Amino acid sequence: MKMEEHVADALLKIELFTSLSREELKGIIKRIDVKTFKRNDIILQEEDANEFMYIILDGEAKIIQATEDGKEIILALHRSGDFFGELSLIDGKTAPASVVATKHSITAIISKQDFFSLIFSYPNVLKNLLLILCSRFRESLGTIQMLNFSNSLERIKMLLVMLHEKYGKEGKGAKVLDIKLTHKDIAEMVGMTRETVTRVLDRLQKDGDITIHKNKLIGLTPNFFAWSARRGMGQFISP
Repeated sequence: MKMEEHVADALLKIELFTSLSREELKGIIKRIDVKTFKRNDIILQEEDANEFMYIILDGEAKIIQATEDGKEIILALHRSGDFFGELSLIDGKTAPASVVATKHSITAIISKQDFFSLIFSYPNVLKNLLLILCSRFRESLGTIQMLNFSNSLERIKMLLVMLHEKYGKEGKGAKVLDIKLTHKDIAEMVGMTRETVTRVLDRLQKDGDITIHKNKLIGLTPNFFAWSARRGMGQFISP
């Protein structure tokens, strides 16, 4: 299969382009560059003026921000089908964060000019973009709520609520988070130490709120959903 067909197949699975036909995608593919990044490669520097939008065709990346004391906080995780950089194209400002590949990744890059040509030429793409941006805004509100929890247990539980919203899948006796995270990853997402995360996850497992599968994926049990309902988190999660 030609590279163009591989790219077209990947783009068709992306929410932004689901309304386009394969023929329409062919015109877009001619305007994009495809670049490969190795694990830990920096895809986008925080201080870089962003003139491009990035689409992960295959792989994973994390958006990180350094704190004043040198610690790294994970603001978001992206994997195949996700995109980033569009906000800087819209308002012309750089984002206060960097994007790093967390595994070997193939990324499509669209210039600012082609980005605007795309959304103005295809109204459904613009509609999809607005819906995606609204979803990200809601995720940001969830992150703010999570970081407002001073209790480490509740903060990590709130993170699991948010991860379920995006990565939750049906499993045996529990909803499974279809994303592999190390304790270090979780610590960087909640702004705590790895040791604290390990202690909290052990407690959640002991209390029957979560299960840890052999493939290291986390399952959320009915006990966990009962807690989220009591905390009034229905706007973020539905069992």
